[in-house]
Amino acid sequence: MLVLDHIAVAGMSRQAATGLVQKSLGVAPLAQGKHPHFGTHNHLWGMGPDCYLESIAIDPEAPSPAYSRWFGLDWFSGPPQIVSWILATSDIKKTLAQLGPSFGEPVGLQRGKYSWDISVSASGKLPFGGFGPALIEWQPPAHPCQDLPDSGCRLLNLRVQHPQAGSMQLLLGDLLNDGRISFYEGCAHISAEIQTDHGVVILG
Repeated sequence: MLVLDHIAVAGMSRQAATGLVQKSLGVAPLAQGKHPHFGTHNHLWGMGPDCYLESIAIDPEAPSPAYSRWFGLDWFSGPPQIVSWILATSDIKKTLAQLGPSFGEPVGLQRGKYSWDISVSASGKLPFGGFGPALIEWQPPAHPCQDLPDSGCRLLNLRVQHPQAGSMQLLLGDLLNDGRISFYEGCAHISAEIQTDHGVVILG
């Protein structure tokens, strides 16, 4: 089964992406990290025992990889926005075989005690024109939510709007088991409804 693992907000810089999230949630970032394999860096906010939010951008101090970066960051431009929703699976190879080649291939990564496989296409772009999900399989026992301080914020709803939303929902079908995710036909856009200490906010 697939459940939401985390949401990625990208910016032209990490400062820009982090600024949007911090302003929306009213909470400063609670952790940070680097991804040498893709030349990116991020900030993190814990949102409960099994979900978190990250701001991410190309790290200007990292060398450019000889392959495409994840989340379509090589093509990203404009103001910060949600660029990906990442679904957790217990068997990424099996899930990718069911969903098809547009979802990419698993790439194995490690940072400290965390090891995971995440789906990345050869172009780095996500399915459905960049609005479909990425897949992740964490190697137990470590998961970031175990160590992230709790921001006090909780995801209420992730709204995935796309001209092919029906096809996306049909493709994910019975694999997807997360009532927080909803699909709507329309212009491509992803937004998140989040409960914060100062009320419900819309990020996206």
